[in-house]
Amino acid sequence: MKVINLSDNNTVLNKFMSELRNVDVQGDRMRFRQNIVRIGHVEAYEISKFLNYSGKTVQTPLETCQVNTYDDPLVIGTVFRAGLPLHQSFLDIFDEAGNAFVSAYRYYKDREMNQVGIKVEYCASPSLDGKTLILVDPMLATGGSLELAYEALLTKGKPKRLIMACVIAAQSGVDYLQKVFPSDDVILVCGAIDPILNHKKYIVPGLGDAGDLMYGDKL
Repeated sequence: MKVINLSDNNTVLNKFMSELRNVDVQGDRMRFRQNIVRIGHVEAYEISKFLNYSGKTVQTPLETCQVNTYDDPLVIGTVFRAGLPLHQSFLDIFDEAGNAFVSAYRYYKDREMNQVGIKVEYCASPSLDGKTLILVDPMLATGGSLELAYEALLTKGKPKRLIMACVIAAQSGVDYLQKVFPSDDVILVCGAIDPILNHKKYIVPGLGDAGDLMYGDKL
């Protein structure tokens, strides 16, 4: 799996990321969601470099011209609920893509909240046969959510190619996905990669609970 860490370069993405992490800015839910969208736009642009292109003839008011555009049939897949703003940002860029949704949530298996499980309850998708699947989820902690979401989506067909994107990843989650998806044709794009998970499997330094920061606390 090819891993791209966009924070390795000095770009405007770092400003968006700093606001996501900043506790003094996080209280503005609309700004938090908008920063996720802006990061998604950057990631979608980077991913567009790895698609397959061919020349097409376009008629302008004055003449024809040749333009290279991508040929890949795309499906954007998202994990509810935190993935919704990131999904929309990718759909802004790849506006003709199909759309897939998976409902997955984490739960703790023990009272000490040390053992985390993930449950998938819902999956809706067009046929994935022969498609390029772009699977997006803001937080990549253990890697389990993306793995189970992909397995759920395989019931809708076999994609030709898999590309994943997240805003913040834990290094251990990246390492896990590299074992699950060893093919060099699989790509993971990260806004940033953080070093550790705490005992509750939250990314550190991370940003907290992305879903709660987007939409409010849950029971």
